[in-house]
Amino acid sequence: MKLSFYPLFIVLLINLPSKVQAQLLVEKQFTHADTLRGTLSPLRSCYDINFYHLDVKFNIDQRYISGSNEFRFTAVETFDNLQFDLFENLHIDKILFHGKPINFIREGNAVFVKFPDSIKKGNKDAFTVYYSGNPIVTEKAPRFGGVVFSIDSLGSPLVATACEASGASIWWPNKDHLSDEVDSMLISVSVPNGLKNVSNGRLRKVVDLKNGYTRFDWFVSNPINNYNVAVNIGKYTHFYDVYKGKDGKLTLDYWMLPYNVKKAKLQFERNVKPMLIAYEYWFGPYPFYKDGYKLVETPYPAMEHQSAISYGGYMKNGPPNELIGDTSGIKWDFIILHESAHEWFGNSISAKISPIYGYMKLLLVMQNLYLSNINTEREKVRNI
Repeated sequence: MKLSFYPLFIVLLINLPSKVQAQLLVEKQFTHADTLRGTLSPLRSCYDINFYHLDVKFNIDQRYISGSNEFRFTAVETFDNLQFDLFENLHIDKILFHGKPINFIREGNAVFVKFPDSIKKGNKDAFTVYYSGNPIVTEKAPRFGGVVFSIDSLGSPLVATACEASGASIWWPNKDHLSDEVDSMLISVSVPNGLKNVSNGRLRKVVDLKNGYTRFDWFVSNPINNYNVAVNIGKYTHFYDVYKGKDGKLTLDYWMLPYNVKKAKLQFERNVKPMLIAYEYWFGPYPFYKDGYKLVETPYPAMEHQSAISYGGYMKNGPPNELIGDTSGIKWDFIILHESAHEWFGNSISAKISPIYGYMKLLLVMQNLYLSNINTEREKVRNI
């Protein structure tokens, strides 16, 4: 009986964080720039983000992006200055408040905005940041954040973002702190004609801009953290399914490159619905019925982008070195299982929740899995 993993896991879960944190504190010398990005200072906590409209154009040939992001917020305290974030290699063209330019200063990757008058506690307001430049390019996503500019097997562009480690401000302006998830968001991405963009949430509109570009408008209904906001650009083929789950009908949308569709249909049919049945049984309803469930093919292995999971492969339907499973021959796709689990553990748990509460909830889940495994082993013994 192989039961020792589960209690060992719980012990490690309890003891590991403090040791890791202590080690990191010794090895890492934090700079003032780190403090500006990592601290929930009064210039960040003074406002609560309600809505973003990110509108960005990708010039793939030049590896250049340009666009804007509208910040709609509620004043938590009365203030006349606030901070948002954007990596310093990206240029801020202007910031408009009530249609007029306002002053700002930059310090590293932090941007400080000065309003002409105080914004009173409880008031709702908005400003829009216009920006442009060449974002940081990464070839080792998602371990190193940035934009991946790649090509598919037929030579067509395949572009994707991944920024968990670096922060979302590596490619778009936002309040880059995990304590404040935006309530809803419109993601508008313009790409060269012939390509498609797939982002989080649901596709609301496709607009031919008559200038060689097409804009894809995606709306996210659920709160979402910044690093989960994703752009995926390619010559995608779309197919879909429906899962009848605990909260009704959940749409399953798959965006794959044409030459992988046949393999993907087989792989996803074998894995996605059985996975959802198991996870909903153990963890409760899938958290994002309003935004649906998506798998999107990307040029890097995987990332848990909320309602638009990045899927970079594993369509082998086979070998043990790439898929995991039991000795009966049933093989589970590790990427689907792992990244989908983040929808429950990570994406739907706010950083504002007490760490003790989070640990206790996870411990209860692991306890259930542990007891379930014991019962399974007992049934095997009875059937011998």
